[in-house]
Amino acid sequence: MYRQLATACLVLSLAACSSLEFPGVYRLSIDQGNIITQEMVDQLEIGMTRSQVEYVMGTPLVRDTFNPDRWDYIYTLNDRNNDKQEHHQLTVFFQDGKLSEFRTDIKPSEEKPAESAAAEQEAK
Repeated sequence: MYRQLATACLVLSLAACSSLEFPGVYRLSIDQGNIITQEMVDQLEIGMTRSQVEYVMGTPLVRDTFNPDRWDYIYTLNDRNNDKQEHHQLTVFFQDGKLSEFRTDIKPSEEKPAESAAAEQEAK
């Protein structure tokens, strides 16, 4: 009797650790870090102050202790229902308190210069 009870408990314990999933069960998407959008990247301009960059992008996820002139923004999304992963990274560099360079996997849109040129023509 004791042996059957111990075997049943062992089987239930192992079943709880298995990777079998119930069909039709909704699983939450997990996003972490700072959301980085195309619009945010388009708003970044060389020469912006630290506070302006922080206003556009939010508080950086990583402020490098050894290099205070570098901020890193990282975003990951694990969509467990569709087995998709999304990862974006943006690194900004400051020189004398002004934005001197930024690197990202989201390219700034090409429409930005055309829009500013159109706005200048309308102003005339």
